Amino acid sequence: MPLHNAGASLLGDLSAVVGIVIPIESPMDGFWNNVNFHKIRIHFMKIAITGTGSYLPERIVANRDFEDHEFLNSDGSSFPQNTPTLIQKFKAITGIAQRRYAPNTLNASHLAHKAAERAIKDAGVDQEQLDYIIVAHNFGDVAYGESQSNMLPSLATRVKHLLGIKNPGCVAYDIIFGCPGWIEGIVQAKAFIKSGLAQKCLVIGAETLSRIVDPYDRDSMIYADGAGACLVEASDTEGDILGHASATYAHDEAFFLFYGKSYKKSDEKRRYIKMYGRKIYEFAVTHVPEAMKNCLDQSGVPLSEVKKILIHQANEKMDEAIVKRFYQLYGQEKPKDIMPMIIGELGNSSVATIPTLLDLLKKGKVPHHQIQPGDVVIFASVGAGMNVNAIVYRM
Repeated sequence: MPLHNAGASLLGDLSAVVGIVIPIESPMDGFWNNVNFHKIRIHFMKIAITGTGSYLPERIVANRDFEDHEFLNSDGSSFPQNTPTLIQKFKAITGIAQRRYAPNTLNASHLAHKAAERAIKDAGVDQEQLDYIIVAHNFGDVAYGESQSNMLPSLATRVKHLLGIKNPGCVAYDIIFGCPGWIEGIVQAKAFIKSGLAQKCLVIGAETLSRIVDPYDRDSMIYADGAGACLVEASDTEGDILGHASATYAHDEAFFLFYGKSYKKSDEKRRYIKMYGRKIYEFAVTHVPEAMKNCLDQSGVPLSEVKKILIHQANEKMDEAIVKRFYQLYGQEKPKDIMPMIIGELGNSSVATIPTLLDLLKKGKVPHHQIQPGDVVIFASVGAGMNVNAIVYRM
């Protein structure tokens, strides 16, 4: 083979392996000049979560604080049971005893900023070196007492502004992907880094769900406010994203979660978060275990090596059913203490639940649960879309 063609062939092979474009017409004497070793090195590096942070609003709202509420059915009729009985049943199903609400003066972008500061500090990085800021949310900034969402500019831009980052090369954008938004942000960060388009990404999940709930809907007790963040970057030493799976089911499932009118009949035009709970439950226990299995099988890690499953804190009974079904797919029983839960104290803060759980777990703040370097964990989520995703990660 002529020397020029040999060089072109080798360049083509390298291009296929490392995922970069190398001009094959280059003569052999320019061969090494056309190989970008920085990008090749990045491709084979581990892609790790090097820092985490979360913000838990100080205001605690207990179940008993809802005892004076008037909860109604979707048709506006009253329940035959009294409110304390409804709350007791709610607790038995969801596991939620209390939740956190943001201060009236703070919006979702403020919560995201606070979590971001802590994640940046934890990672020990220069914030001016960030390539991307990705903020997952679903409702934007909703000021206390208002119903209109504000997403202009994006929440990611607001976070960058609050952090005081001057580097224009730090690209800030939002992702709206239902409750799985934070995991999907991690998937995108991995893709940016693996392709050589980035080295450091800040991924945040933040929400103030307390401001878009119908006070006459008992499901309003599920929702909470909070934010979690992490730094994702190329690393020679720390953890690694071993596999991921994502899917959108938008045929019959597209509007399982939606914006709807209050259950209190009136002429008010304001809309609130609504859901078909039974349909979501059936969807989740079917599709989330499948995504988790696909992800784990893709990673090549045996089930026996999985130490923890960090699942979106949506509903305690549903989450337990998902993980039980996941192990059944392998013909095994769900191990004890595989699934740390914080929903009882913090409620469901949508995109913020998993990064918050990860941060608290890493810092030893989840009773009876620990993770160590080298442990394999699975992140999994389900939410509006209907979207499902999972990640296998080695700490």
